[in-house]
Amino acid sequence: MLILGVDIGGSGIKGAIVDTNTGLMVSERYRIVTPDPATPEAIAGCLAKLVVHFNWKGTVGCGFPAVIQHGVARTASNVATSFIGTSIDQLFSDATNCPCFCLNDADAAGLAEISFGDRAYQKGMVLLITIGTGLGTAIFTDGQLLPNTELGHLFLKRGKVAEHYASDAVRKAKGLSWKSWGKRFNNYLTLMERLFWPDVIILGGGASKHFDKYKAQITVETPVKPAAFLNQAGIVGAALFAQSKRIQADK
Repeated sequence: MLILGVDIGGSGIKGAIVDTNTGLMVSERYRIVTPDPATPEAIAGCLAKLVVHFNWKGTVGCGFPAVIQHGVARTASNVATSFIGTSIDQLFSDATNCPCFCLNDADAAGLAEISFGDRAYQKGMVLLITIGTGLGTAIFTDGQLLPNTELGHLFLKRGKVAEHYASDAVRKAKGLSWKSWGKRFNNYLTLMERLFWPDVIILGGGASKHFDKYKAQITVETPVKPAAFLNQAGIVGAALFAQSKRIQADK
C-alpha cells in the first residue's frame, strides 16, 4: 500500500510517498519551509501544496509536534498555540481533499523504527528521542506504543525545560560545538535513564545524522543508537499510522 507520509516540524514540512509494506520511500522527499507564524490555516495551506506537488489523491499520514488525541491537537510545540483544540485530522482533510490521519511526530518516528528497525526493539522497553527544533519522545514496551509522552517538556536542573536546553535548535542558536552540546544532551539522557530504565535509547531527528560527533559525551549505561531511518523516520511512521487508521475506517 502506498501512503503519502508527512513530517510537520517547527522548521520544515517534509513529505514522501511510502510503501508501507517495506518502509521504503518510493519518491524523492519534498520539503516546504514551515510558515511563520505556523497557524492552522498556514500549515494546512502548506500541506495542500505538498499534496499538489505529488499529485496525490489518496491517504495522507502526518506526524505533528503536539499531543494528538482522537485527531485533535491538545498541545502545540513550535507551532501556533491556536492549534490547541483544533481537529487537525478534519482541518487537513478539508484542505487537501484527502483523508488525513495525524499523530504525535515522535510517535510516528518510533513506529517506523519498531516496525522496520532492529527486531530486538520488539521486546523490552524502548525509548526513542527525536532531536530537532524540540525534543520529542516515544516509548514502546514489547512493541506497543504509549502515545503522547512529550518528555522533552520535563524540567532539568535550574528549572530549564529539557528541549530549551538540549535540542538541536538550541545548539544552533547558541553556536555550541557538538562536544559542548553533547554534554547537555547527556544530562537529559541521564534523567531519562533514571526515570524509565529503558533497554535501549534510539536517537532520531536531524542530530541523529551526526551521532559520531557527540557519542563520546554520552555516558549513560543504556545502549544509545541512531535511528535506522535517521531523519526520515517521521515520514515513514506517519504513513504506517495512516495505513492502520484507513484499514480501521474501511472495516
